Amino acid sequence: MPQPQPQPQQRPATPTRRTVVLAGAGAAAALLAPALPGRAAAATAAPGALQPYASYWFPDSLPTGTPPDGVTWRGLRSWRAEDDRDLAFNTATVPLAARFTPVPVNTTARAGQARNTSLVAFGHTAGNPSQGSATADHYALNQWAYLDELVFWGGSAGEGLILAPNAPVVDAAHRNGVPVLGTVFLPPVHHGGDLRWTRDLVQRDAAGRFPLAAKLVEVATLYGFDGWFLNAETEGGDAALGAEMLAFVTDLRARGEAAGLRITWYDAMTVSGQVGWQGALNDENTALFQQADSMFVDFRWTPGTLAASGERAEDIGRSRYDLWAGVDVESTGWDRKVDWDAIVPTDRPHTVSYGFYRPEWTLNHLPEDRTPGQFHAADQRFWTGDSLDPARPGPEDGWRAPATVLADRSTIDRLPFATTFNTGHGLRWYEHGRPVSDTAWNHLGLQDRLPGRRWVVRTEGSTPSVGFDFADAWRGGSSLLVDADLKAPATVELFGTRLPLSRRTAVELTHRTDPGSGPVTVELAVALHEPDRAGDPIAYTYVPAGELRPGAGWTTSTVRLGALRGTAHALGVRLTGAGGVRWRLGALAVRDTVGTPHAPTAPRVTDAAADGTELRLRWRRAPGPVRHYEVHRILPDGTRRFLGGTCQTAFLVSGIRREAGEKSARFQVRAVDELYTPSAPAVTAHRW
Repeated sequence: MPQPQPQPQQRPATPTRRTVVLAGAGAAAALLAPALPGRAAAATAAPGALQPYASYWFPDSLPTGTPPDGVTWRGLRSWRAEDDRDLAFNTATVPLAARFTPVPVNTTARAGQARNTSLVAFGHTAGNPSQGSATADHYALNQWAYLDELVFWGGSAGEGLILAPNAPVVDAAHRNGVPVLGTVFLPPVHHGGDLRWTRDLVQRDAAGRFPLAAKLVEVATLYGFDGWFLNAETEGGDAALGAEMLAFVTDLRARGEAAGLRITWYDAMTVSGQVGWQGALNDENTALFQQADSMFVDFRWTPGTLAASGERAEDIGRSRYDLWAGVDVESTGWDRKVDWDAIVPTDRPHTVSYGFYRPEWTLNHLPEDRTPGQFHAADQRFWTGDSLDPARPGPEDGWRAPATVLADRSTIDRLPFATTFNTGHGLRWYEHGRPVSDTAWNHLGLQDRLPGRRWVVRTEGSTPSVGFDFADAWRGGSSLLVDADLKAPATVELFGTRLPLSRRTAVELTHRTDPGSGPVTVELAVALHEPDRAGDPIAYTYVPAGELRPGAGWTTSTVRLGALRGTAHALGVRLTGAGGVRWRLGALAVRDTVGTPHAPTAPRVTDAAADGTELRLRWRRAPGPVRHYEVHRILPDGTRRFLGGTCQTAFLVSGIRREAGEKSARFQVRAVDELYTPSAPAVTAHRW
């Protein structure tokens, strides 16, 4: 497999442990107001030392020499939860949601056949912030509807070989029903691999047990992710080592099953102990596949080896779709030449599933001055195809986009449901249509559930442009913008749902038209039934949601659904106007009741930098449902300054300065529920 990370000496400049990386959504006080001189707090840490990072380890023994700047060498065997100072920052809190499959929107996508996994490097192994950072230039993965498994890819001989996913990625994936795996990478010798690390991984204790298997299960369980991707590529093993690896995987699977963990095995090391990429399921790796939930088939596959692999999987009582055929898109993206008919033929059942290696190409191939909008445009083309509408797949140009092959999935099956079309990164942070931070940010844990089918538009006129826009928002960092020359009504389909409707059910749309737009009449589109066949249009009932005129600002329209009963299977909007229209949807909420969440308790400052510019906050989780927490600083004049948000019960505040006349820096922590209603504040202070 291609090397997952450059060696540390080859890395471009990235945050190190001596660099202050601004954590949370949006927000560093130093960037929102001029710094003022002040007396430093009591020293507990050097500036920058409090920044938490995603965890990584070697199995046991460490490299010789000195770690590169910004890298900490540690062994997993000696790891203890009680000594993990970043555990609260790295623990995911969103449970893995159940998913359902609506009737496919086109006739080529199939349910119950091929699936997709993706191996994504969200940053370098070392220096990957636990809770986002102060830049919008981030791979904000959001095409969850077509994903079945996500591998948090990384590891290098100079940094660490075992990489645990950071919490924002896990929380975002879990909201959309996608399990996330950490990576165990034993690199080839020419990439710094050492066979002793393979032997460390499979070492037994005096009782003949595998302590590293137990540690892997403990880490995944405590951190809240879903299992491990095992990639053993270090050459030089023998049959005895192969037997120990098989026993180790068997033990890991047995330990992990009780915790609901998954294992994916990569087609590299064979039962002989040698590394030999097969490009197939065969005698060399079937025993290892049988002890895993799935296997990533190396890129050396051919049509013949995939066909034989699928048959072999079924012969041993497994699904052929537990095999992921590797598709390397790291360098060329949608220009990669792939024999799609060998994996997902159009004229017969799919052969196997497939896995993308490094789809973050959709971000990385863009120029350095790229914008979030450019990234989302490229990402949509990658997942949807040139037509940018999964209901109207365009002629295939060599790239078979996932939306044309895989039936999309959804988790929207209970009330309340709300979204502000926040993609998990932005150029600023908005609350109630007003920017409260001008700092760029990323934090996938704050990402909303987004429309899965982008963008299905039904109209007899010209097709509007639909997409996420970062120039204005109601909440978070983005809104949904429809830019159209309306000559006929246009229905924009948004969500596949299974929401129960009652006489109390209401839908709220917070929307506006931009200056220069013509007026637009908005209707909520609700489908009470799914189509009978794939590719058939959805039959909507349209409910008036108001007429908007430019200059009126954000408006919240409440639509009562008392006359509708049963289940809402899809939601969308229909727009009617004359001429040019720029209409924004900032929020959509479906609810039966409203309330206020309970507040968190016992907020406190647990660590402070020597110069007082960096603090770690902790609090106790609020009882009842909580979507995430938001942190503000209370200034001496009583105004609030937004610092960021997190799904965890810990938060790093960076770049703070003493305000004039201020004896203590005061902070508020609020719980936010699924309707984005905040709780009463929990307050703490840090004395200067």
